[in-house]
Amino acid sequence: MEGFTSISSLFMKNELKQFLEKEVLPGTGVEPAALWEGIDEIVRELQPEIKQLLHKREELQQQLDQWHSEHPGVPSLSTYREFLKEIGYLEPEVEDFTVGTEKVDTEITAQAGPQLVVPLNNARYVINAANARWGSLYDALYGTDVLSPVEKGSAYNPERGEKVIAYAKQFLDETFPLESGSHQDVTEYLVRNNTLTAVLVQGEETVLQKEQFAGWQGEENAPKALLLKNNEMHAEVQIDRGHPIGKTDQAGVKDILVESATTTIVDAEDSVAAVDTEDKLEVYRNWLGLIKGDLTASFNKGGKEVRRSLAEDREYAAPSGEMLTLSGRSLLLIRNVGHLMTTEMLQTAAGEEVSEGIVDSVVTSLIAVHDVRKNGRYQNSKTGSIYIVKPKMHGSQEVALTNKLMQKIETLYQLPANTIKVGVMDEERRTSLNLKQCIKEVKDRIFFINTGFLDRTGDEIHTSFLGGPMIRKNEMKESSWLQSYEVSNVWTGLNTRLHEKGQIGKGMWPMPEEMKQMMEQKSGQISAGGNTAWVPSPTAASLHALHYHQLDARDIQRVKLTETAPENKMLEVPIEETPKWSKEEIQQELENNAQGILGYVVRWVEQGIGCSKVPNIDDIELMEDRATLRISSQHMANWLQHGIVKEAELKAVMKKMAKLVDQQNEGDPAYTPMTPDTESSIAFQAALELVLAGKNQPSGYTEPILHRRRKEFKAAQRTGEMVN
Repeated sequence: MEGFTSISSLFMKNELKQFLEKEVLPGTGVEPAALWEGIDEIVRELQPEIKQLLHKREELQQQLDQWHSEHPGVPSLSTYREFLKEIGYLEPEVEDFTVGTEKVDTEITAQAGPQLVVPLNNARYVINAANARWGSLYDALYGTDVLSPVEKGSAYNPERGEKVIAYAKQFLDETFPLESGSHQDVTEYLVRNNTLTAVLVQGEETVLQKEQFAGWQGEENAPKALLLKNNEMHAEVQIDRGHPIGKTDQAGVKDILVESATTTIVDAEDSVAAVDTEDKLEVYRNWLGLIKGDLTASFNKGGKEVRRSLAEDREYAAPSGEMLTLSGRSLLLIRNVGHLMTTEMLQTAAGEEVSEGIVDSVVTSLIAVHDVRKNGRYQNSKTGSIYIVKPKMHGSQEVALTNKLMQKIETLYQLPANTIKVGVMDEERRTSLNLKQCIKEVKDRIFFINTGFLDRTGDEIHTSFLGGPMIRKNEMKESSWLQSYEVSNVWTGLNTRLHEKGQIGKGMWPMPEEMKQMMEQKSGQISAGGNTAWVPSPTAASLHALHYHQLDARDIQRVKLTETAPENKMLEVPIEETPKWSKEEIQQELENNAQGILGYVVRWVEQGIGCSKVPNIDDIELMEDRATLRISSQHMANWLQHGIVKEAELKAVMKKMAKLVDQQNEGDPAYTPMTPDTESSIAFQAALELVLAGKNQPSGYTEPILHRRRKEFKAAQRTGEMVN
């Protein structure tokens, strides 16, 4: 096969083979011949199992389609439940058990804090996310709307700066209170007898009310930084009387750094557009650079070249008399792809593509072996663990297959059992309903579960597609099934004691520019029992970190453990039995969906951007990835199926919104308009296909169409064809 090299009974793309042999394998202790033989064995055993499980998904969906066709509308819960048990969709109950995962880093077991998700194909974003372990509270407040609307492009506003400092000092008062007085009144901070002493305006000296002083940098009588600790999260008061801000502060405080993104999911899945060997190698190389600590990124800012690299660790003198070292970087977890897609990078002798999930797990864990062997400049996991987040699994059998895959990889790389930890993305309906069974299959390696409105809603629509027209998208957020899903997820995690070994995660705040709203609302995810939640940027992480000081997530979880099991309403299908929407309401819903689909797809297909801030129909920028696309495309396809909209009307709406999306992207020199010739626009045709063929997409996923259309666009670029 041209462009491939034979490895055992398989054929591997030459570029991948060279990457593994020359860049990855040296230093791992794994020999090339052993790797090729091991990959071959894994594929021969597990590829057929993956096919069987994917076929089971299709069989179950066919049975669901038939049942919903025969029982239209909102089903009787008792009848529906019995049917789901009969076909094996609802699995038999399992006995109570406790999660037994060991050697998990404290960022997961002890610290409750924000979590970033970042596309792994963008080195600059990845470095920023890794370095978001620490963030400037002053910058986060000054540059966002938390205090008041931001004046873009204006010079420094002293009045705004005073508000920022007052807010930050209030945070210190509320979180690290003094025995007397306020941090606003401090004129000098000193370290005396390993204790933080604050000198107030009147000359009075005071100390912290609680034992929250964790360390300092500089001289005791003139510290440069003071480390404080609350709810296992840190804040660093930085002092520099020569700094432009510090010299205006009576205590010389120039900034307050807050420990922010304690963990980061570097994403090789939903937020990247990786469709071929070239794309995947970019993803893998960035992961290798992160693990070895030598990843850098250069870019132009203000006419100057800026070079970014990973942050150093932070060191302090501790009150104990010893040195304290804290990581300068977020603990990195890597999200692999799910079971569905295959990849051109590895093929059988018959030319059949191999599961991309297998290749992802083999390669990303091999790269992480460098961290286990301590080959990198920095240590990611202090416990010698590898953290792989696995999405889009349906039911416990698919989770069990993932467990088997990780066992085989550990054997291949001669790693101790359960070195590879697994995060289960609880965002598919069959996994949500059988979460306890799923957790049991990986009970000794699981470190993470999470809830999220996005994929979970897309799967809900597709699963019950033929039951009737779905309620409007905004109504989904308040629907019984979704609220039950969120509560049940937490309850199951707590009652398997997962929270003692790992994270119970909550979903993304989707509006990166709306930080005031985030600060008003996102603490609710901690109150609901989560000990981590997704944020859209390092700045958002620094702000959301304040919530983890205000609320003790572990205390909340201990209280919730005493509660009785919640009523399970996850089977209440969100069907509108008697649609009474006006023409205006239908048009509004269609336009909102169509604009969101087109705004995301055009960047994915034509620019290879898998996650970005995409303006919505009201020009509010939202974080979009394939999960949001899955909802919108499935929702429109569902309404088309049930006659809420006709195909001609739908196409007209898509063309109308294509004009709006073109206008919204006018300032992007890399953007190619979809109009007026939508017939020739590969991006427009991809968006349209996602809706018109939505019913027949596996589980409603968007990857098959997006991958094919992106490859089509790249091929057209290579041959010089006009794509519009």
